Amino acid sequence: MTSLSERIQALGSPRILIAGDLILDEYVIGDVARISPEAPIPVLDVKREELKLGGAGNVAANVVSMGGRASVLGAIGADASGARLVELLRRAGIDTEPVLTARRPTTIKSRHMAGPQQMLRVDREERAPLEREVIERGIAFLRDHISQFELVILSDYGKGVLSRELVQEFIAIARGAGKHVLVDPKGSDYSRYKGASIVTPNRGEAEQAIGVPIRNGPSGVPNRADLIAAGEKLLEMCDLEAAVITLGKDGVFFMSRTDRVDHLIPTQARQVYDVTGAGDTVIAHLGLHLAAGASLEEAVRLANAAAGIVVAKLGTATVRREELIDALSLREQRSGKLLRSLDELDRLVTELKANGRAVVFTNGVFDILHAGHLKYLREARASGDFLIVGVNDDASVRRIKGPKRPVNSVEDRMELLAGLEVVNAVIAFSEDTPLALIQRITPNVLVKGEDWADKGVVGREWVEAHGGRVLLMKLVAGRSTTNVIQKVLDAYSPATK
Repeated sequence: MTSLSERIQALGSPRILIAGDLILDEYVIGDVARISPEAPIPVLDVKREELKLGGAGNVAANVVSMGGRASVLGAIGADASGARLVELLRRAGIDTEPVLTARRPTTIKSRHMAGPQQMLRVDREERAPLEREVIERGIAFLRDHISQFELVILSDYGKGVLSRELVQEFIAIARGAGKHVLVDPKGSDYSRYKGASIVTPNRGEAEQAIGVPIRNGPSGVPNRADLIAAGEKLLEMCDLEAAVITLGKDGVFFMSRTDRVDHLIPTQARQVYDVTGAGDTVIAHLGLHLAAGASLEEAVRLANAAAGIVVAKLGTATVRREELIDALSLREQRSGKLLRSLDELDRLVTELKANGRAVVFTNGVFDILHAGHLKYLREARASGDFLIVGVNDDASVRRIKGPKRPVNSVEDRMELLAGLEVVNAVIAFSEDTPLALIQRITPNVLVKGEDWADKGVVGREWVEAHGGRVLLMKLVAGRSTTNVIQKVLDAYSPATK
């Protein structure tokens, strides 16, 4: 199986056309130490000013920083800001041949920053549609050059460049040439994107497009049923191959036409410093990796990991291959333990047993990890060579423990378990008991807590009938997720304040 790091190393240099709104991002950065005597507003003592690529330019910069080749088709004004923008594009190694000059000013977003805090944004722009002759030049360029590109990205910031006519012409030309078209959309009318391959709205944009909110579930993450309904609606509205919904701190959801199963990938952000341009990074990496032959899931996971890096940087930012590989290598130490399918589990167990390894299995909810869990898992691991942990998925936890549980999603619980040195592999299961999983693994050792002595250990008969043994581990008194939750409630209840 190809790892995500190997995908990056074999990326090559796909050539991608990014069409859309070109924006010059200006950052005015300084300190605030006093209030103006003229009005009750802070005074920004400017230390430096920076110009960066925004909009479609930032998408293209993200492609190039990863070793891809990018051409950008957008509009600038015949002004000094337009000249600066083109110069920034060229310095970044982006092909500017398709850039169009229109009778409108170059779009500028000026952000005034006090350290990491944005105080004010000033926009200078004109949103009117492009002139007819400019539109025709853009269409002619794509028609003449589409064979040179592996994929087309439409970066719509609602500044008037991507009119309905231009979008539909671009989709028709690209799809007619057998090229995928990815769209970072804007507004509520997604019929204009009909026929594209993939759209990548954020949560708010998706809600606006489908006209229905995506609510949070009991665990505080977006409700899966709402996400599935949103994904299906987007697929139908735009006749898409796939829909990708970015969820900020909650990760990325995606659904394909051929596989309408929900896929929710948790966020990989380590520290959020500035979310500006995170959507540009997502669609750039999604397009880049799809163009290089990655599967949709691989491309989404890589895009999600890249977005987790850029939000820790100031302003519109990019990711280099080395950065992404370094971030993934840390993750893959854990994610290599995460078994995503029964086929993966079967292959692993077959290999372990062929090499004479004693397989240990235990299961549980593991909602809020505590010292009792660690002691239990450490002793379980010591009873054999390889510890596989089965984790109840969210739906089964709600059936067993009630609608307020789990506190943490199954993805988070699996990630935390995988981060423990004593755990060798983790797999989720959806049934109320792990019997089917136990019968599939047929472990050499089945481990449960001593509290199961009187309740009957699920799978005991199967394991013992196949020559294995069952161990009941002593639990640490007073250590349980329920007790942890109660302590938090007691500490922060109104009566204690």
